[in-house]
This record gives sequence, structure tokens and C-alpha cells, in this order.
Amino acid sequence: MRTTNAFLLLPLVLLAASASASAQKIILTNDDGWATAQIRAQNDALKALGFDVILSAPAENQSGTGSSSAPPQPRTDPCEFESCPAGSGATGFDSSDPRLNFVNSFPVDAARFGIQTLAPEIFGSKPDFVVSGPNVGTNLGPGITGSGTVGAASEGSLEGIPSVAFSGASTSQESFTNLVSSPTSTSIRAAQLYAALTAQFTRTLLAPTSRPVLPPNITLNVNFAPISSKCSAPGDFKFILTRLAADSDATDVRTCGSSHLPNEIEVAAIQVITGKCIATVSVISAVDQKDVDASSQAFVLDRMGSSFFSCLLDVVL
Repeated sequence: MRTTNAFLLLPLVLLAASASASAQKIILTNDDGWATAQIRAQNDALKALGFDVILSAPAENQSGTGSSSAPPQPRTDPCEFESCPAGSGATGFDSSDPRLNFVNSFPVDAARFGIQTLAPEIFGSKPDFVVSGPNVGTNLGPGITGSGTVGAASEGSLEGIPSVAFSGASTSQESFTNLVSSPTSTSIRAAQLYAALTAQFTRTLLAPTSRPVLPPNITLNVNFAPISSKCSAPGDFKFILTRLAADSDATDVRTCGSSHLPNEIEVAAIQVITGKCIATVSVISAVDQKDVDASSQAFVLDRMGSSFFSCLLDVVL
């Protein structure tokens, strides 16, 4: 049994442990912190689709920390948005829900704690999947090595748990309390929309019974375009299979009549010009957060199904 602070309430832990064993088990993490509107909206959206979810995220904003790691330490200050008191332990959870956990360290450590400690304790087994995000702001191109959201997803993959990193353009760093107090703000509407898109993507990826869900040491980097009057519902968005970096010499999976996938930054620029509702999906290495070979891309293309992805030209023309 892990050591916790005053947030620990044994009856709630036992109640949480009684959740249906048949539901697919997900560790939800991020780099923006456990008390942001984005991760709490995501928690709700995943549960609404029947997933069994444990939230394990940093105690405060750890954006830009990449794959940094350090042992969790007791808090000297309150958690972000005063969501835990000063003097709290290195880990802890909300007194109203033991599945809402903070880890006072980096995103990688929060994901690891969820996988190695919380999942066996609450699920009684390893998780089936790791959802990282949606991040506040996009993570595009080769620079994603500095993303804690991508780092946390990579940690899941490296521990043998399939994972995806999600990011969205139209959100800001704000408390989960704004989900109730400011439900019509642009950022909160975006948080809810991206949460719905992420939950639906996760359901599609996990729906086939075949395993593995993803090849070993592979994760996905998914980015959602800004919301607008035309991009306000999950059905408005089209998913485009992309690569991180432009590389004219690379041979990618053949799709949409080409063996060269568009790169994320290129597609984002086209989205800005056209205003189209686009979500990019890149298949990347969890080891170095770089592009992978065509066979790994083909695995994802086949698993998601022939109708899931759209061709960029069809979307923008």
C-alpha cells in the first residue's frame, strides 16, 4: 500500500476498486497538472464512454519538461489552483475521488506512478492504455522532444502500455472549477470538445480485439486544430495521417496516392489558411520521439480502419 497524505480515505479506495473488471483500464496523465480543466474534462469524457479511468498527473504545471524524471517529493507549497494544501505528501488524491491523483514530480513520473502503483492497487492489474493530455496548446514537429505530454505518453509505451499524446490549440491553463463556473468560455468549450475527440479516438483505437494495440516502443502524437463556429463538434473534424518532420527522402506508408505523408507543421499552416477542422496523427518512436518506418505507420492506418483517416487534399479543396 502506498503512503499518502490526508487525502487518503480507505473506504473510497475500496469503492473505486470495485469498478467493473470488464471495462478497458486507462491511466490518464498530462504535463499541465492534475487540476486543469482539460484533464478533468477528459476524465469525464472517457468515463462517459465506459472506460475505467485513473488520473495520475503532476501536482503543478510541468509543461516543457520532456522526459525529465525525479523521485516525487513532499509539497512545500499548495498544488496548482490551491488544489492540495501546502505540506501535502509526495503523492495524494482528492478526498472525494481516490482516482484523481497528483504526483509531485514530472509528467514521466506521474505516468509511471499510475502504471506501476495505482493500476495494481485500484485495477488489480496493469492498465490497458495510457492517455496523455489533451495538452494546453499544440505539440508539433521535431520540437516535441521537450513536451512533457509526449514524454508521459512515451513512458507508457516504454513500459509496454500502448499510449497516445493529445494536444489542442484553443485552450488555456485554468482550473477544473471553470468547467462549472465558465462553461461557455472559448477555452472551456475547447476543453470539452477536445476531450470528446480524444475519447472517441481512444475508443476507435482500442475497439479491435487484436493485440498489440500499437507496435512496441511506438506512440502517437495527435493535435487538434483551433475551435471555431465551423469546428465546434467532434463530427466536424477530419483526421489526417502525418509525420513529424519534412523529409523528401523518406518513404512513408502509401496512402492517398502517395508514399510521402504531409508533416504536422505543414498541415497546421494549411489549417490556418483554410480554417478547416483538422486533427493530425503522427506515428512516432517512444524512444527518441522521431518519425518511424512505413510499416509502423501502416499498422496504425490498418488498425484505425480505411474510413477513419481523410486525405489532406480532399479536406482542403
